[in-house]
Amino acid sequence: MNLRDLQYIIAVAETRHFGRAAERCFVSQPTLSGQIKKLEEELGVVIFERTNRSVEVTPIGEDIIKHARLIIEQSDAIRQLARAHQDPLAGPLRVGAIPTLSPYLMPLILRPLRETYPQMRLVLAEEITEKLLDRLRRHGLDAALIATRIDDDPDLDTIELFREPFWFAHPRDHALYMKEEIELSDIDNEQLLLLAEGHCLADQAMEICKLGERPDQDGLADLRAASLETLLQLVGAGFGCTLVPALAIRGSWTTDSGIIVRPLHAADAYRTIRLVFRHSFPRQAALHALTQIIENNLPNTVKAIAP
Repeated sequence: MNLRDLQYIIAVAETRHFGRAAERCFVSQPTLSGQIKKLEEELGVVIFERTNRSVEVTPIGEDIIKHARLIIEQSDAIRQLARAHQDPLAGPLRVGAIPTLSPYLMPLILRPLRETYPQMRLVLAEEITEKLLDRLRRHGLDAALIATRIDDDPDLDTIELFREPFWFAHPRDHALYMKEEIELSDIDNEQLLLLAEGHCLADQAMEICKLGERPDQDGLADLRAASLETLLQLVGAGFGCTLVPALAIRGSWTTDSGIIVRPLHAADAYRTIRLVFRHSFPRQAALHALTQIIENNLPNTVKAIAP
């Protein structure tokens, strides 16, 4: 058994396909299949059930692959420790972020991060929360920036970074245009536009507005957007209103978009942005460096949480 064999079985487990796994590992399919067969014979167990239609991981295979991921991470940690002897913050840092945060936070921190830690290379991924956490647990990411609380998970740690208030966005000709302050009671839930299901921003908007279920919008359900930018275009076109995270009000859409954005006067109308990472991740100094850069470059529309 060697590290390459472990990388092979992890690739097959994640792709459920020997051909795609071989491409990922830059070897031929016969080579990968042969090595996995040898490993199964060495261990005396079947890791994968193979059919003409699918590849499934056996129960003992799931346990083996879980340990394989830990071994690969620790082998990477050995390499990182060697690099850390010269520079503790050197090397790539794989960070994921939710789509309603990444386009607005990253422009604020990328240049300061590069100037402060030129030896660190930030590798970014953008996914919804569920997929980010799945990749994090599978060691496909080193950390994730999310806006939801994580249930008790002994494998994950969390650093709360900042509270981001929600603002109210409405068309220019809306009835609330002349109102000085917008409160939750002013929001017509029937006009509230939400992101498509799966986005935590939609769930947070429903929670803030005390909605038990999505509003019935007389056929406008088909207009649920997959991105915040698209959602705001619907607001500008007069289809309704929405809640916008504070960092997003710095976006390019605020110019000549037909949208008015107003502070929302409600004590609990905010989301908490968190950095989540595996407890076993060996380069936590790099994560703390990243959090410091984030905290030092936040605009005054959000409130940093003291460490």
